[in-house]
Amino acid sequence: MDTIVNLAPTGVIPTKEMTPHVPLSAAEITDDVFQCHEIVITTVHLHVRDEYGRPTLRPDLYGKVIEEIRRHAPELVICVSLSGRSAGTLDERAAPLRELRGGVKPDMGSLTLSSLNFPSQASLNGPETVKYLAGLMKELGILPELEVFDLGMANYAGYLLEKGFLEPPLYANVFLGNIDGAQVDMIEAGALLRRLPSLTYWSMAGIGEAQLPANALGIAMGGGVRVGIEDSIWFPPGRRVKATNTMHVRRIRQLSEDVHMRGVMAPETFRELLKLPKGGRKK
Repeated sequence: MDTIVNLAPTGVIPTKEMTPHVPLSAAEITDDVFQCHEIVITTVHLHVRDEYGRPTLRPDLYGKVIEEIRRHAPELVICVSLSGRSAGTLDERAAPLRELRGGVKPDMGSLTLSSLNFPSQASLNGPETVKYLAGLMKELGILPELEVFDLGMANYAGYLLEKGFLEPPLYANVFLGNIDGAQVDMIEAGALLRRLPSLTYWSMAGIGEAQLPANALGIAMGGGVRVGIEDSIWFPPGRRVKATNTMHVRRIRQLSEDVHMRGVMAPETFRELLKLPKGGRKK
């Protein structure tokens, strides 16, 4: 199977002071996505920022970015973040699901499967919040992009499947390298993958300096990768060069070709695997 490449271009943490390459405005985000799409990506995990560069879940800003992406790359699979780090209320987190319709309806919405700590911030995802968002996505025909940082989260995916909040096929991002989660280690990564429900397609992600080794491990284990400035502003080795998203994506394409002689999975193929409508959503 070809390599799923999930681009995470922005996130909630990087600022222009940290790196001039992070795309923050709608125009910058769409331009980065277009450039990476030309190199070849499978799906994109979107965050948006307001006019002050602050993380937000405003549906109008998501809609602007999705509309522009679909104009030029209608087949690209689009996920909107429903992050517990950038919104305080359940209504705010659910708003992109409820309000984005027609040509700007996302294919996927992120679903972090438990609360967790990052080095300087918590992501709050209580059980009722997770179940509500999962149920709403099921009702609206939006596929959850499961975010898994530890064994408990992988186990909770099975629980949600058993209780009817999720339906196969599933897709998960498996994160390594966060201080409060699994590390870049074949045994830890293998345990997470083994605990995921059957018929779960997955991509390996790494936080900060763990991004490249986690991506390489994901490719070596026959899976996909999540890559982008959201997870690392640096282009390794070392902290000498600030990365662009295109630099990250080019390296992953080369790694996939060199390590397993695999190409990057086309968005159309990814849609077929996940039973997503062809060429974006119109309803």
